Formats: sequence, structure tokens, C-alpha cells
Amino acid sequence: MKAFSAAVGPRLLLDESSVLDIGSCFVGDVDIAPGRAIPDDGDPRIDHSLEGFLFTCGPDHIRHPEPIAGRKDGKKYPLHGSFSSHAADVVFWDVQDGSAECRAKVPVNLADGGKALLERHWRIDGETGETCLTDRVTNAGAKPFPPVQMYHMNIGAWLFDNNVKLKGLMLESGGMPWNFGENPGGVFCVPAVTDGASWAEVSLGPIAAVGGATLKVKFRTDTLPHLQVWRNQQEPAHVLGIEPVSHRWVSRQELAENGELSMLKPGESIDYALRFSFV
Repeated sequence: MKAFSAAVGPRLLLDESSVLDIGSCFVGDVDIAPGRAIPDDGDPRIDHSLEGFLFTCGPDHIRHPEPIAGRKDGKKYPLHGSFSSHAADVVFWDVQDGSAECRAKVPVNLADGGKALLERHWRIDGETGETCLTDRVTNAGAKPFPPVQMYHMNIGAWLFDNNVKLKGLMLESGGMPWNFGENPGGVFCVPAVTDGASWAEVSLGPIAAVGGATLKVKFRTDTLPHLQVWRNQQEPAHVLGIEPVSHRWVSRQELAENGELSMLKPGESIDYALRFSFV
């Protein structure tokens, strides 16, 4: 893990062993990442990634394993896709005028034998403390594949009291308690309503354990048009996730039948972006 921080804002530990995702995320002296308070899905790659504050699903699959179309051997896409455990090649790292910035390239082997290249850009604004992530995924293989992407932003829910709320235009009545639904957990996925803006916003807070700060997440909706939220308080799990995502929470087959899996041809690219801050 490599420490990444600016004059103000969170102190992040970026994971060079896994696509430069975020491991620990310190707000002041408090690490809000869930650590081992996560469910065990039987995949050590995902256990490692899920412990952190942000990990990336895709670029060939999101959510739980499903069969790879056209395969006769029954092989499935791995849990949350192929990104996790691919090492990042950091090509730029600098702090200037209080702001921090880094860039990395991540060659990715896809589950169906294809290849992709992730070009990742992190920046923390030294004046506002806002952290910005921009990703470009390029088909570096010889055949098309349908790109999919999800960002798991996971917070240890032991930090929450009953005053913590989720708020956003896409949520029913504009907001809800963090511990929505039936115990010990639940999940929902909704369109990312923006009132005509090109970025959606969802917030979580105030979190008394980090000085009453509220986590604000913004994400680009042309390529991340949905928001998924999940929580799990089934011991030993105690986690809540805010998850901007490219596709609805249905099977690959249904997405394909509805024409929602557009193909990325060899050499073509697609861009994703999100921002977050603690205010």
C-alpha cells in the first residue's frame, strides 16, 4: 500500500497490487474502511479488495459469477469481474501546491481470454479536499467485449449512529436511514436521477465518529447511470457500500436481450469518473 494525501482531505492507502484501489481511508485519525468486517464470498481476491474503502468491479463482469457466453466448459466470469489482483504500474506521482496526483496503467487479462488496459488517474484537491478518480478502459484484445463497471465504496458501519442518513435525488423521498430494509442487511439498485445534471450525487452522514463529517459522492452518469447501495450486518460483517454502477441489477442474459450490453471494439475506450469528499 502506498500513502496518498494532500494538504487537506482524506489520507488514502492505494493498493499497487490490485488496480490502485483504495485500502484504508483515514478521515482524521479514523480509518473508515471496513477491514475484516465483511462477508466471505470464498474468493480471496475479493476478500482482499472488499476490506478497503474502494474497489473496482469489471471490466468484463460485475456482481456474482455468471456463465461466459459460448463456452462449453461451463466456465464463469469471476466474482465482480477480472480487475481485482491485477498489479498497477504507477507512471506519475506528485504533490504540488498542496494537491496530490497520480496516474497508473493496469493491463488486465479478461475471463474470456481477452485483454483490457485500465488507465487510472487519482487527484486530491489541496484546497477543497475532494478526491477525484478518472478511469479509461480500453479494449486491448482482438475481439469485442461488453464493458461493465462498478465502484464499491465500503464503510465500516460500526461508525454509524441513528442520525446517519443516506440522501440523494434517486432515493425514495430523497433519503432514508443508513440501516434501511430488514435486518441483517439488504441491497437496492436505482437509476441515478440528476435533475438534468451530468453528475449524480449521494451523501451519507453526519458521521459523529469522524467529527460529524458527511461523505458526499458524485459520479458521472453517462457511463455510470445507476446507484446500488448495500449493507450487511450479518456477523462478522458490519459494512455499508455506496456503489455507482454501469448496469441494472439483473442477469447478463436479460441485459443482453434488452440491448443494454453494448460492445467495446478492439482499440476503443470508455471513460468513468467519480468524486468524493468529507464535509
